[in-house]
Amino acid sequence: MTFAHRARYWLPLIPLFGLLGATYWLNQQVLPDPAKPDSSKRHDPDAIVEKFSATRLNEQGVPRFVMAATKMLHYPDDDSTTLEAPRITMLSVGQPAIHATAKSGTVSSKGDEVFLHDAVEVLRDASVQQDELTLQTEYLHIIPDQDLASTDRAVTIVDAHNNVHATGMEMDNKTRTLKLLSQVRSEYVPNKQ
Repeated sequence: MTFAHRARYWLPLIPLFGLLGATYWLNQQVLPDPAKPDSSKRHDPDAIVEKFSATRLNEQGVPRFVMAATKMLHYPDDDSTTLEAPRITMLSVGQPAIHATAKSGTVSSKGDEVFLHDAVEVLRDASVQQDELTLQTEYLHIIPDQDLASTDRAVTIVDAHNNVHATGMEMDNKTRTLKLLSQVRSEYVPNKQ
């Protein structure tokens, strides 16, 4: 069989192959692009810091607020920051330090608010005028620049002479006041002889 004889059999198929190729090309042009993963819906950290610690100074350069955690994670999708085992210390010149710990915490996107969650414990160091005081709750909202802390949850406060239970609390570190909001029950514990 000669080349011309073979080409005669294939010649009618050439327009069919051309039509098939053009159909495939047109189909590819009208198909939507394959779906790309939407990274805006992902909540992955862009920064992870182990053994995190930060200190905020007052105008005179004296530490007034220290925040530490075993791990800090920042998420760019909502600009949130989470803390594992946070430890916060609020310092005021001439006043006993106040320490707060929790299992977890979050920091607002502007860094001006801290939210502590799960097994929150606050300890006010003893001073000449005041006994050591501990406060336990499940949630605490702290605004460091205003020296304020509050909760709407159950609170237990213990010092050398009192056990106090309440729901809701507002603490002003500047004025050293503690306001209990509702369902306050107190038990006086006399000195041990």
